[in-house]
Amino acid sequence: MSKELMQVAALNLKKAVPLMLKHQIPTTPTNYALWYAYVGEQQPQLNEQLDTIINEHSTCPPSNSTLLYREFVADPVELDVIDMRQNLEAMATELSQSLKDTNTDATHFQKRIDSNFDKLNRIEEEGVSLEKVLGVVRNLVKESDEIRSSTEYFTGHLKRAQQEIDALKAQLKKSEKDVLFDALTGVLNRRAFDSDLKGSLSQSPDGLCLILIDIDHFKAFNDNYGHQLGDQVLKAVAKRLGESCREGTKLYRYGGEEFAVITANSQLRKARHLAEAMRRALEKVSLKDRRKDAMINNITASFGVAQWDPSLSATQLIEQSDKLLYEAKRLGRNRVMPIAS
Repeated sequence: MSKELMQVAALNLKKAVPLMLKHQIPTTPTNYALWYAYVGEQQPQLNEQLDTIINEHSTCPPSNSTLLYREFVADPVELDVIDMRQNLEAMATELSQSLKDTNTDATHFQKRIDSNFDKLNRIEEEGVSLEKVLGVVRNLVKESDEIRSSTEYFTGHLKRAQQEIDALKAQLKKSEKDVLFDALTGVLNRRAFDSDLKGSLSQSPDGLCLILIDIDHFKAFNDNYGHQLGDQVLKAVAKRLGESCREGTKLYRYGGEEFAVITANSQLRKARHLAEAMRRALEKVSLKDRRKDAMINNITASFGVAQWDPSLSATQLIEQSDKLLYEAKRLGRNRVMPIAS
């Protein structure tokens, strides 16, 4: 890597780190690589998508960061070596130090070369012995070996960095299942939910609500129509809920027949309005049971909506929303709690 490329890399890091701090992005290797690519402005689609996410959430949730990294950075595209490094911070520090050491050695070597050439000039002028001439030449050869070793050491760091990048890309290619998505419904899964909620609350957001959703009488669908139709119900519900999500809203399969929605930059009234719209949309869902040649059009769900405040932990926010969800169940299902004031 040339000195010019190292300077560009350092400049991009100086741009990326303040942006990460501004948007409260965790300083992980993946995030460093993602934001390094962002400030490089070589992939307009990456910048456009990341800008949209920041506008909607005032940050980039962990699940979005991972997906953007996989799509734009981890794929085999024409990026500089540092762009693809799994541990960008460590590599940049290591290479920077190696470059500094190499430059120091080169400066020292140049001084010694100059000194030896001065000696050669004096030898020519003074007419000294052949042995003294050979001694100066031996010093030049020795010092050439030293600077070559220093350069090889630096080059070795670059080669190891490239090997780590190749290993990462191979590992990603072998992955058959995206760990962030639910295989059945295609929406984000519980792992993504836990990560995004923790990341959102760590930033003390101004207005964040959690909606928990539970399909009513789901066990009856499985008992009466079989698990295959039960799976179809889950897919249909996920699809309809996803269609109701707007900017700053993300849907997750929380577990079983439960779903969760995180709404950024939202107050309780607005989040409750969204939940009510989702509830009405689910009432219109219908499926056909081909075994019995019958239409299933009684799909409903209950909703619990809670607003975060600084006194609540992530667990307490979930408990609060869950409590309201079960209150909706107790009052007859197919409703949103709390009741609108």
